[in-house]
Amino acid sequence: HHVVGIELRRAVDRSVGRIIEAVVGGAGLAGRSKLARAPCHRLDRGARVPGHLDLGHDLDVQGSREGEAFVFHDRDLDRLADASGPFVERRGVELEKIKLKGSEETIPRLAEVLDLVAGRAPILIEIKTGKGPVGVLCLAVRRALEGYMGPVAVMSFNPDVGRWFEAHAARIVRGVVITEQGGTALPDKGRQAIARRLGLWRAKPDFLAYDIRDFPSRFAAAQRRRGLPVLTWTVRSDDDRATAAEHADEIIFERVDA
Repeated sequence: HHVVGIELRRAVDRSVGRIIEAVVGGAGLAGRSKLARAPCHRLDRGARVPGHLDLGHDLDVQGSREGEAFVFHDRDLDRLADASGPFVERRGVELEKIKLKGSEETIPRLAEVLDLVAGRAPILIEIKTGKGPVGVLCLAVRRALEGYMGPVAVMSFNPDVGRWFEAHAARIVRGVVITEQGGTALPDKGRQAIARRLGLWRAKPDFLAYDIRDFPSRFAAAQRRRGLPVLTWTVRSDDDRATAAEHADEIIFERVDA
């Protein structure tokens, strides 16, 4: 066994499991939990329990060339690993041997991280997709989750991910990640609004993960009124916290102790 480092952009407070449990049990969301965001987090393959289990884990997952599920944040390898080029162009047998910058640690598969956490803390899996069909990567994530007993949910900017899980693994809690940033002209804003509504219809999510910069958001408020829990990312200041307290159910915040 050796140490493995993974790029973990966010870690989650254990109580975020309430979202998952509430959705599964059909109950309302109880209490407010905090989700922490860290620039990097390390798991020890030889350890029985990974560090920071006082927090849950938010895992950025993307696929190898053949669609195997790995935990890695960036689209390209250059910044975080001793390799270069697009992540998706590498085969799984290559990725598992690539070291992360400044360490002997290598890029882990999702199944390996799940084995380490072993249900001891909540997990949010952000599935990062490229252009084209999402089914191969979604299937890889579902297979990794087979038999996993801990609180877990999947989420993605791509509503096709939610649609896939609704059709093929409806028991797994699913969310949509949303930002309203980017469009400036009124036609752009209008197209974004239509895309959000279509995405919500397509994904049929159990929760939303919303960009803190978008609040107050009429769309987020409307979904929250109809009972859809709203998480928000990324809280970095006291003003952000005040905004989140008014407009969201859970917060994702910058963690400085990683």
